[in-house]
Amino acid sequence: MLDLPPSGRGPLAIVGNAPGIDAAAAIDAAACVVRFNNAPGFGGRTGSRVTHLALVNRGGQMREWLADRRFLDRPAIRRTEAFILPFPMLPAEENGPEQVCWTREALALLRPLGKPIHVLPEDLHREARLRLAPGTTGWPNPSTGFLVTLALLLGRPPRYGPAEVHGFGFAGWPGHPWAAERAWFRQAEAAGHLRLHPCPA
Repeated sequence: MLDLPPSGRGPLAIVGNAPGIDAAAAIDAAACVVRFNNAPGFGGRTGSRVTHLALVNRGGQMREWLADRRFLDRPAIRRTEAFILPFPMLPAEENGPEQVCWTREALALLRPLGKPIHVLPEDLHREARLRLAPGTTGWPNPSTGFLVTLALLLGRPPRYGPAEVHGFGFAGWPGHPWAAERAWFRQAEAAGHLRLHPCPA
């Protein structure tokens, strides 16, 4: 569960990175707006508000951001009220021979901004894998979008209404179980936990 401040416990918009979203007014009307990584469309067709920005803290993308001297000047970085790092920090002995976990470096970069940083725990990852396992073979590797959405929905009181989910295309890096994630989102929609706004064709 990802606790949001009282001001963010009303309407919730979760904005994915699929192209073609044109829902700026609806997204900006939410009390809490969660975006991911490079936040494509921010300031334009996907709106200009962000309260929580999830930044993937493992793999090459974070390595590139850490090397970018202007990363902290990006509009979404400046405007967000808090950060979410979806992966817990790996122990040093497990973070090699090639470094994959950049949590320590990401924390060092972001902490001087004085904004809250939420690191999602391993318990959430176990819960995510349990929920995805029926639709996968082997050991499912949930996407950042799935992990953050699950964290937000766990324990979200029904009185706040369903989360509005925009721009989830369920495609990208082939190591994620996209079919299983899409099925879970549809089940969550059927249960009234979220509304999934389809990506434009």
